[in-house]
Amino acid sequence: MMHRKSDQILAVIALATLPMIASAQSTDASAAAPAPNLTGNVSVTTNYKFRGQDQDVLGRNDYAKTSWFKPAIQGGLDYAFGDSGFYVGNWNSSVNWLKGNSVEMDFYGGYKFKAGILDLDVGVYQYYYPGNTAGNTTEIYGGASWSDEKIGTFAGKYSWTVSKDYFNYAGHQGGSGLDGQNTGYLNLSYTKEIFPKVTFKTAVGYTFLSSDIRSLGYKSFFDYSVGASYDFGSGLSLTGSVQGATEQSAFNLIAEPGVEINGVTYGQTTFSPNKPRFILMLTKTL
Repeated sequence: MMHRKSDQILAVIALATLPMIASAQSTDASAAAPAPNLTGNVSVTTNYKFRGQDQDVLGRNDYAKTSWFKPAIQGGLDYAFGDSGFYVGNWNSSVNWLKGNSVEMDFYGGYKFKAGILDLDVGVYQYYYPGNTAGNTTEIYGGASWSDEKIGTFAGKYSWTVSKDYFNYAGHQGGSGLDGQNTGYLNLSYTKEIFPKVTFKTAVGYTFLSSDIRSLGYKSFFDYSVGASYDFGSGLSLTGSVQGATEQSAFNLIAEPGVEINGVTYGQTTFSPNKPRFILMLTKTL
């Protein structure tokens, strides 16, 4: 398992470095045609949370990992089709919450355009988990943002699940007869440069789980993030933030099983992936 995980993480690194290769190869051709609008990014983080929830939770004997330090490596590519507004992209991260899987691979495409003072964005997003497709999820999304140099940038985005399950919460692939379709996620964010090279960032989101998922005891919840980033220049930045989510007890996982005596369990402990954490992330854009 560890050998397989290492291979997949190396694949993430290789994918994230493709823009440098593409840039070198296109140097000679740049005089004949404009270079494609290809960009990339690679990051290392002390913890990867998605919508406020830890994405590295499987520990010893598949019990929950409780450490605050759960490093992940991430990287992606984005391609814009000139000034048409159309784009496609891929983003990847090491994860550890599905048996047989250790990499999240995201594929997306959409269209960006302006409407008055707003920048709009619509598209489709596919989450793919090689080795365990139970977590595969498809969403369509729409977003809008407004920016002012003095005030900052406000943005909102709504994502709607169109696949049969939402990150395996309903257990649809396992034959539960339930589905996560129509789960929705709303995210609102604000960013503002408060000092030279220092940008304040905050966001709040709300996940409205499908009725089938809620019937299993899960609860719709808010997530939040507040922090700041420092721009070192040349595409290198460091971000520190506190991230977490509400309804912690509804998502508790067993961390220590304890012992059962006469039908009573003693010493069992739990952990919630929604628990708030301080997270550091170093990012290089390419």
